[in-house]
Amino acid sequence: QVQLVESGGGLVQAGGSLRLSCAASGSISRIDTMGWYRQAPAKQRELVATITSSGTTISADSVKDRFTISRDNAKNTVALQMNSLRPEDTAVYYCNVDRAIVASKWYFDFWGQGTQVTVSS
Repeated sequence: QVQLVESGGGLVQAGGSLRLSCAASGSISRIDTMGWYRQAPAKQRELVATITSSGTTISADSVKDRFTISRDNAKNTVALQMNSLRPEDTAVYYCNVDRAIVASKWYFDFWGQGTQVTVSS
């Protein structure tokens, strides 16, 4: 019902920046919360940042003041600007949609395929 495609990952040195983008496609009428999660090797997936349709954001303490989440409701896209990157930010980053209206029905919990971010020291 909703397909998510991420882009923008890569390899960067510590202190550098990357911008991740995610586009949602499908016959979407509305998306509630969009967000970014990450999973490092041998660790559980964790929340990075989320943003509601009205623009309210939540960020993990570890990325506050370094990462900024933004969204374009008209285009069903969400972006994550990552500055001052650290080696501990290395992970696969996943885009998420918590729920969306497609063909007048609610559908829940969609994930992108993930994009690798590697920060070298």
